[in-house]
Amino acid sequence: MANITYILFLSLLAGAAMPVGALLARFDLVHPTLLGPAWRHFIVAFGGGALISAVALVLVPEGSNVLPTLPAALCFAAGGAFFYWLDRYLNKLDSSMGQLVAMLSDFIPEAIALGAAFAVGGGAGLLLALLMVLQNLPEGFNAYEELSNSAKMRPNHIILAFSGLALIGPLSAAIGFYFLSQYEQLLGALMLFASAGILYLVFQDIAPSAKISNQGMPALGAVVGFLLGLVGNMLI
Repeated sequence: MANITYILFLSLLAGAAMPVGALLARFDLVHPTLLGPAWRHFIVAFGGGALISAVALVLVPEGSNVLPTLPAALCFAAGGAFFYWLDRYLNKLDSSMGQLVAMLSDFIPEAIALGAAFAVGGGAGLLLALLMVLQNLPEGFNAYEELSNSAKMRPNHIILAFSGLALIGPLSAAIGFYFLSQYEQLLGALMLFASAGILYLVFQDIAPSAKISNQGMPALGAVVGFLLGLVGNMLI
């Protein structure tokens, strides 16, 4: 069993990728000539590839291993339905808070699963931490640019808000480590629920935003994102 300090550090590191991504986006907005449109879309698609790898390599395999077929299918379907409703609700809000909630909607379940995975042993926890870093960096980059374009939050306030979101990671991981690790089937249900939400997020927001006419770079970004997750899975 991993030390709780190590787990909290990894979850904080995964969350810190969001404000780091935001800082990179701020630098890009100040110096727009450094990155062209193709590279910006590459970064967004890279995050989508990392999200899909988290679903395919960790969340769905771990969740489906501890649940019978029907409960597993129901949990996955419930996740898809909930995130569909959440997306429609956040669109109606049309506020910067909606973007922050959307980022937390996949970060919190993954952080909980991270803590629980370390509690039960195996390499799933370390792999999940790696994938969370890979996905949160481009997610923070993309979210910062969207919030900046809306002109509803100041740049420093956006980065500060993202830093606050990062602190939720250790709290969520501690909940998973101390509580959910004792309830294997509940943890599996959470993983499948979150998996459906992540897939909805990828195809609703990330994939359309990543596409650019007559350019293959964004699609390549998705492949690279998944590739790094695959390599991590094979090494860990």
